[in-house]
Amino acid sequence: MLNVPAANLPPRFRVVPALVAGSGLRQGELFGLEVGQVDFLRGRAVDVARQLVTLSPNPPYLGPVKTAESARVVPLAQVTLDAVAAHLAAFPATEITIEDRTDPRTLVTRVARLLFTMPDGQPVTRHRWSAVWMPAARAVGLAPQTGLHTLRHLYASLLIRHCESVKTVQKRLGHSSAAITLDTYAHLWPDADDRTREAIEQAFTAAEIDGAADTVRTKRRSS
Repeated sequence: MLNVPAANLPPRFRVVPALVAGSGLRQGELFGLEVGQVDFLRGRAVDVARQLVTLSPNPPYLGPVKTAESARVVPLAQVTLDAVAAHLAAFPATEITIEDRTDPRTLVTRVARLLFTMPDGQPVTRHRWSAVWMPAARAVGLAPQTGLHTLRHLYASLLIRHCESVKTVQKRLGHSSAAITLDTYAHLWPDADDRTREAIEQAFTAAEIDGAADTVRTKRRSS
């Protein structure tokens, strides 16, 4: 299991690894996430509808997600929702004014309640996040340049380990095609030999196999 540097992050960001590993969000999707996009009650899900775009030296803004397929609703486990709820209790979201270019036909400046902001109340840009993340990652021995994408990969590997299909993993990650999902994660799916062994092991108990072997031996002796 990946050595996650949550304990080495500042308290206001310690939930980040749990949320990314529990949802597969991209970094821009994570830091563009508004409180209203998390359904704590009925859906237990996060609605991925936009991302925070940071192109220095321009101010950060909210923009459309990477592809049309990246707009998605990701179900969240209760443990992930509880962690997010605890984060909001400790660090309530504050209103910030930011430009929203999610719809390229209508550019607006509006108030947003981002789930994560810097201590000064500003959006979490790539540069500022790197200054927070990299020391924590190094402290637990992660390789240089290891970013949040590693936790997205962890999310995908957990889905595959629990027998989710290629199409489901594609949908959860927001890949534009199943081919991209397979190109990235095909090595994690069990091969045909593994599936054959698992199918037989699940169909028969050891006692049933032993009983069948006894039957064959009895027939041989009587013939």
